[in-house]
Amino acid sequence: MMDIGLGVRLDVPFGEAVERTRAALKDQGFGVLTEIDVRGTLREKLGEPLEDYLILGACNPALAHRALTVDRRIGLLLPCNVVVRSDGSGTIVEALDPEIMVSSTGEEEFGPIAAEAAERLRAALESLSGRLDR
Repeated sequence: MMDIGLGVRLDVPFGEAVERTRAALKDQGFGVLTEIDVRGTLREKLGEPLEDYLILGACNPALAHRALTVDRRIGLLLPCNVVVRSDGSGTIVEALDPEIMVSSTGEEEFGPIAAEAAERLRAALESLSGRLDR
């Protein structure tokens, strides 16, 4: 499977990882527009267990505006998903790589925008642990 994300492993509890992730995203100009509690949804709708698993829909307004100026349909790929999840030995924080995401459009004008978004997401994740796992 192609690596589609950027990620770090943290040796902190899930709740602390969520708080730190929100702060790191904010420091890089991202706001969290949506929050999906996957664990709660699967438990409520299907009665299925799952580890702590949260999807944050992160948006950098300046980058989103630039992308929408190129092609309004890019909204189909927004916002940037950031996952915070427990895995038994810690917490993993992953972000979809914007460069992979926009490569499917074939639109070259998205390249610099996606590169900047990826750089900012990498910086946010690195600030959580000092390094990226991938």
